[in-house]
Amino acid sequence: MKILLPPSETKRPGGDGAPLDLDALALTALSYRRHAVIDALVDLAADEETARSVLKLSPKQAGDIAHNRMLRSAPTMPAVDRYTGVLFDALDAATLSTASRRWLASHVWIHSAPLGPVAALDPLPAYRLAAGTSLPGLPALRRHWAEATTAAIADEDPVFVLDLRSEAYVALGPVPASVPSVYVRVVTEHGKALNHFNKKSKGLLTRALAEDRPRVRSVRTLRTWADSRGIVLRDASEPGVIELVVAE
Repeated sequence: MKILLPPSETKRPGGDGAPLDLDALALTALSYRRHAVIDALVDLAADEETARSVLKLSPKQAGDIAHNRMLRSAPTMPAVDRYTGVLFDALDAATLSTASRRWLASHVWIHSAPLGPVAALDPLPAYRLAAGTSLPGLPALRRHWAEATTAAIADEDPVFVLDLRSEAYVALGPVPASVPSVYVRVVTEHGKALNHFNKKSKGLLTRALAEDRPRVRSVRTLRTWADSRGIVLRDASEPGVIELVVAE
C-alpha cells in the first residue's frame, strides 16, 4: 500500500541534512520536471518584488523567498518532519518508533508542489510554493505535473493507494485507473464535510497505520484493520471514495 498525503504551507525551518539531491528522491521518473520547477523558483527568488506577487506573499513573508533562493544549497530534513500544520502535528512523526518511521518511508508519499510526490523520509529544504501557482517560464503546475505524475505512479505499480490529498493536489497527479485506490473524505456521522478536523483526522489515521503497520492490499483489508482500531470507514455515494467518520 501507498498513502498519498498533501503537503502543508507551513514548514519547520533549518535542518542538518545534505543539500537537496533531486535525483535521489522517490519516483525518479519525475527528476527532469523537478529540476525545471526548482530552477524556476530559484530564478524567481532573485526578484523579491516579483516573487511576492507570483507567490502571493506579504512583505512579512520575505523569508519564504529567501528559502526559495537557497533551494539548491540549504540544509534538509526528512519531508515528514519538514511539514507542520494540523495534519502533520496530528501525525507527529518525530515521536513514532524507528520501525514506524521506516514504515512511513516505505508506504507514504507526500505530494509537494515543486517536487511532486516524495517519500516521507526524503530530505527536503524549506520552500514556498502552492499548488495553484503559475511560475514564470513554466506551464501551470497542473499541466506541468499531472500526466507525468500519474505515469510515475503507474510505473511504481503499488498494490493499493490510499489517497488522503486535497483536491488541489489530486489535480497535480491523479492516481491512474490501472492502480486500485480509494479517496478519503472526512465527514461527521450525519455526512457533514469537515475542514480543520479533516486534516487532523487524516494525520491521526496515518499515525495509526504507521503504529500498527498492517498489510493493506485493498479497501476490504483497510476496513478490517480500521474496525480493529475503532476507526469508522464507510462507503460514500460515489465510487472510489470512502468516508472517514469522526465526531463533531
